[in-house]
Order: sequence, then structure tokens, then C-alpha cells
Amino acid sequence: MLFLWLYMFYSCAGSCAGLASRASPAPPRLAPQLPHLLFPSAVGEPGEESSLEEQRAAPDAANPISAFFNGSGTKRLPQAIIIGVKKGGTRALLEFLRVHPDVRAVGAEPHFFDRNYERGLAWYRDLMPRTLEGQITMEKTPSYFVTKEAPARISSMAKGTKLIVVVRDPVTRAISDYTQTLSKKPDIPTFESLTFKNRTTGLIDTSWSAIQIGIYAKHLENWLLYFPIGQILFVSGERLISDPAGELGRVQDFLGLKRIITDKHFYFNKTKGFPCLKKAEGSSKPHCLGKTKGRTHPDIDQEVVQRLRDFYRPFNMKFYQMTGQDFGWD
Repeated sequence: MLFLWLYMFYSCAGSCAGLASRASPAPPRLAPQLPHLLFPSAVGEPGEESSLEEQRAAPDAANPISAFFNGSGTKRLPQAIIIGVKKGGTRALLEFLRVHPDVRAVGAEPHFFDRNYERGLAWYRDLMPRTLEGQITMEKTPSYFVTKEAPARISSMAKGTKLIVVVRDPVTRAISDYTQTLSKKPDIPTFESLTFKNRTTGLIDTSWSAIQIGIYAKHLENWLLYFPIGQILFVSGERLISDPAGELGRVQDFLGLKRIITDKHFYFNKTKGFPCLKKAEGSSKPHCLGKTKGRTHPDIDQEVVQRLRDFYRPFNMKFYQMTGQDFGWD
């Protein structure tokens, strides 16, 4: 009887355990989306709609643990904006900044404060990438710097918005601007003919955008009506090429970020003539800016170049005084 009882006991124990395991399967292991956190996409798609799952997760999106497991975050209005200038190096700066894990940026230029303001802040915010707590949302649209309405509009959104302006020798910038237009419209007049209202008298045509953009002091006066000078960082387009890590260090300090982007992230591409990233954001491969960057400039009459240098000199001197920086353009 004893042996029979023991046999029945062990048989029951094994079968009951099997039944229990079939009735209550072990919960599946959660698989955190580590690649999403380590290499977040920096491009927010315009008009992107939230999925049902993202809408349900929205109340908890600000919670880092919740965001970690559901792979989402919160769309926020930008805390920092690269506002200019065209052909100054804004694309390079944005691509370099996107390497930083605490920076999320829209890849395309939203042009909200100059062309799309009537669409409203909700539309603008929806363009932004999702961010986790502690990350900075950014965008760049170089034409903001020369848009009269932009300072008041950005101030109305958030007075504490940090602004970054990438500036470059205005003569070189104008030639680069012309070169870009020439690549799209080969039949446009020469740079020399567009520069002057009257070449005989030497009167510069300041209505031509390529010339007008480079009068930095004039545009800055408009921004200082709404933002203190300490809330604007001026990045040298020349130093962004000669010492990218140094300029990125200043930008990271300005944004309150840990200095993660350093010399180890860059190498100089002799063919293009500017620095490239050893590893792009979200990739293990080297990355240089596209073929539209680093175009060969046409030969410009040196007398015209000198006339332009003379024209810009007083504006440059005033700009140096306003910013407290000597950019060495003369």
C-alpha cells in the first residue's frame, strides 16, 4: 500500500504541474527597443499621424520608463532654432549636432515662421520628432534671420527659445549663394552684373538677396528688439570648417548639453574641402554632406570682389561690436 500511495503521489504531482504550466503560460519577455534609443531618427515627417497605440501611450510618454518600452516620446515645440544664415553652414551644423543623443531635429526646413505661420503651432509641433525627457527639440530654417516677422513670432511662441546664427564672410557667402542659383538656372546674368545697380558709379544693388542677406548687423537689430544678445549664439562658418569640434563645443555649452561631440567624430575630406562625420547619427558609416555642398565657385572679377569688401566693411565692424566677436573677414 505504501508503494502504491507513493506512486500515485508522484504521478499526480507531475501531471498537476503540467496542467498548471499549460493553464498559466509564462509572460513573454519584454524586448526594449534599444536601437531606437541609441540611434533615434532625427527626421520628423510632415503631417505624420499618431497611431492608436501612440495615442493610448501619450499620457505616459513623458515617463522615461514608459517611453523606453513603447519606443515613443512626446512631440514638443523646439527649444532651440538655427535661424540663419543661408549658405553659412547651417546644414553642416545641424548634421553634426544630430550625432548628440540629446538632440532631436527635423531634417527638412519647416519654414514655419516665414511661409507657413498661418497653419498654426499645432501643425508646427506635429512636424517635430518625438523626444524623451531631457532631450532638446530643434529645427533649422536659414531664411528666418532675414524675415522681418520671424523674431516677434518666435518670441510669441516662447520667449526663452535659444537661437543659433551661422555666419560667414558675406562676400564669400554671396558668391556661394549665386553659385547655388547658377546650378539651377544656368542662364541667369553674371554675378558682376547683378552686384551693381550701376557698375560705372559702383553703386551696390542691396535689393539683390545675395547681397542683402550679408548685411548681418541690419538683420540682427530686428532680432534684438525681441531677444537679448545672450540668447543668440553666433557660430563662425569658417571655424566650422577649420575647427568643427571647437565650434560644436561652444554650441553644446550654449544648449546646456554635455560635450559629447569632439574631435574623434570628424575627419577632413580633402576632395570636398570640409570636415565629415566618421559615423553619422544612427549609422556606423562615414557621412559627408551631399554633392550640392562644396560646389566650385565661378571666377569673379577681383575688382568686384574688392568693391564688395569695401561695401561690407562698415557693416561687419558694427556686427563685431554688436556680438562681441571679431570674425576676421577683412
